[in-house]
Amino acid sequence: MQFSEILGQDYIKNHLVRSAASGRIPHAQLFVGPEGSGTLPLAIAYAQYILCQNSGNENTGGNDSCNLKFDNISHPDLHFIYPTVTTEDVKTKPKSIDFIADWRNFVKENPYGSLFGWYRMLGVQNKQGEIRVDDAQEILKSLALKSYEGGYKIMIIWMADKMNIAASNKLLKLLEEPSDKTLFILISENEEDIIQTIRSRCQVINFNGLSEKIIADALISRENIEPRMAAKIAHQSQGNYNKALHLLQEDSEDAYFEKWFVDWVRAAFRAKGNAAAIQDLIHWSEQIAGLGRETQKQFLHFCIDMFRQALLLNYQTTSLVFMEPKVEKFKLENFAPFVNGNNINEIFKELSDAMYHIERNGNAKIVLTDLSIKLTRLIHKK
Repeated sequence: MQFSEILGQDYIKNHLVRSAASGRIPHAQLFVGPEGSGTLPLAIAYAQYILCQNSGNENTGGNDSCNLKFDNISHPDLHFIYPTVTTEDVKTKPKSIDFIADWRNFVKENPYGSLFGWYRMLGVQNKQGEIRVDDAQEILKSLALKSYEGGYKIMIIWMADKMNIAASNKLLKLLEEPSDKTLFILISENEEDIIQTIRSRCQVINFNGLSEKIIADALISRENIEPRMAAKIAHQSQGNYNKALHLLQEDSEDAYFEKWFVDWVRAAFRAKGNAAAIQDLIHWSEQIAGLGRETQKQFLHFCIDMFRQALLLNYQTTSLVFMEPKVEKFKLENFAPFVNGNNINEIFKELSDAMYHIERNGNAKIVLTDLSIKLTRLIHKK
């Protein structure tokens, strides 16, 4: 992967190139950035620069056969670890290596892809992905082998915050006693979810979301979009190139989320003083409870964004409003007056608590019904 293929992040690219060219390569680095900011593609390009002994900011000029291997993400000295779940084909003890063909397709199709997109590709259903201790054992096996090219061995751990405690402790021992010419690149959107002892042993590199101009220019040059539409999509994507691509293709999960959200708040409005409308909320809770847990968590994140956008609109900071719901007869400006300083903190707390309980395998129907009844009270709060 060429550095020129990666959007923005010029300062980080230059820093990585300079440090590698001078031979100052920390054995453990943590790339922290929001979804769609380019942490994974830049990690792969950085690995290519080191393994193929390339030069310059174009990431070329080194070992040609080595560079060719990176075209298929299949260099033998480059290893990946990522969250997995049991599936029809892998019924017990899933490991990253079991899904390597799917992973390569996922990265080649869209290196800016999200964790939720990866889970959908795996078909997680009601399971939750994680990195298990079996993956940590695979790291040990992979790093025990001699380097194919005679140089570095690089281990990219994508979404390192999804490591369970057993895997984290195993990795910690490897980071404390690194073998020669071994590089760990951990990638995370939530640095605080990685145990402190691992974070303290990594050089942390923080990525920012991409600017609207960078995303718009990429959409114009790569996707052949006319400038006005590109600018609109770039604004709605909020620094997330992956989201921009989904908005462009109109296959974003946001369309479903919008419908569920509108059904929910409409039922909550009707439920005040109307016992019969409570059945609509219970029916809604059953519908959402039938989805997979990862989808439920993603939807609750979406709800937080919708309430935040309504609050911004209520306080007339329209330049920060990027959501444009497409559900019939639902306008964000009409909903905004019901979200204000008196109820927003409680709404955020209830949504966060619901995510917490669902993540810990709470009964989704009970959690969502409880949340819905509380929303009925909060949304009418003056």
